[in-house]
Amino acid sequence: MSDTRVTIIGGGVVGCAIAAVCARMGLASVLLDKEAGLGRGTTSRNSEVSHGGMYYPSGSLKARYCVAGRRLLKEFCNQTGVGYRECGKLIVAVREAEFPDLNTLLELGKANGVEDLELLDAGQIGQLEPEISAVAALWSPRTGLVDAEGTAKALGRQASEAGVQIMTSAVVESLEKKDGAWQVGVKPAGDGRREGWTHSSDFVINAAGLMADHVAAMAGVDVVSRGWSLVRTKGNYFRVNARHTGRISRLVYPVPPADHSSLGVHLCIDLAGQLRLGPDVEDTVAHKGLVPGAELSYHVDPGRGDDFFTGAKDFLPWLEREDLTPDMCGYRPKLAAHQFHDFVVSRESGPLEGLINLIGIDSPGLTSSLALAEHVGRWLADKDGLSPC
Repeated sequence: MSDTRVTIIGGGVVGCAIAAVCARMGLASVLLDKEAGLGRGTTSRNSEVSHGGMYYPSGSLKARYCVAGRRLLKEFCNQTGVGYRECGKLIVAVREAEFPDLNTLLELGKANGVEDLELLDAGQIGQLEPEISAVAALWSPRTGLVDAEGTAKALGRQASEAGVQIMTSAVVESLEKKDGAWQVGVKPAGDGRREGWTHSSDFVINAAGLMADHVAAMAGVDVVSRGWSLVRTKGNYFRVNARHTGRISRLVYPVPPADHSSLGVHLCIDLAGQLRLGPDVEDTVAHKGLVPGAELSYHVDPGRGDDFFTGAKDFLPWLEREDLTPDMCGYRPKLAAHQFHDFVVSRESGPLEGLINLIGIDSPGLTSSLALAEHVGRWLADKDGLSPC
């Protein structure tokens, strides 16, 4: 008999959402995270946007789980008191040549089930946001802002109160299938921790974010042949001078780049109303060979602000270069640097049965987190003969 039914590797918002689902299903579970607290990795270093769902090919996991996940995320935050505000988003065209791109996003959004999308002309944009310069825009009123780290912690708290063991500063160093169960080798991280241990588990859920490909490889998956090697893509943000706080009250995005490398350098607002620009896409070559234990650089080069200013000046005519100062940065666990790649959500069979991998959970991973967790819950119910979550 195994020590536990489910081991979840990764304490970001996706792993915490899965832990909450396991708790709801009554499955004895352990969540392991290498950081000293939940939600401290990719979850805490992004735009904190609850996306509408109009960017992704119809039928893709990103399209399906973004739309479903956004609704679940809003409901969860409202029920638990986590910060969430449906501020809306304008995707702006600054020249007539971009009109077709807005129409494409509108039709894609409708096909994906995104609610209340509307094309606006310059006059209508001015009524919503008079400080923006644009000739047309796609208005997405259901796009919102969310306290991402707060969401992860609330999900973790919910799981813990229902019996899930949450273990932080715990690094998984081995995964081996033996005698029908997974042997999970764990070592402590940080000072003053006890000795490492090994426990057995019927299921292992790999939600390790930036290190998900390494965890899969540790378990015996040939990630190279499957195309699961991650490109850890750095995105930087620049803070807009506080004198402009309140000048814009909605998210403002440009028409996204044709290469799908990002959604474009956009104007973000946080739940307090502070403005910032980002993220960009920094050269990823240095991050392709990341190995467990390697340190990522979270330094933001002040010189990158020139490109931020040039891009944002098109739709923010009042912006001055001196308004921009380096803010924070984060890394995205992408499966392709310069084209669309869907989430990988895969359950193993044969010798690796009981292993479920979530790999390449970049944007809209935060928005999709609760829907992804329910997807995993349905798989666990299928194996356990339990009622689906």
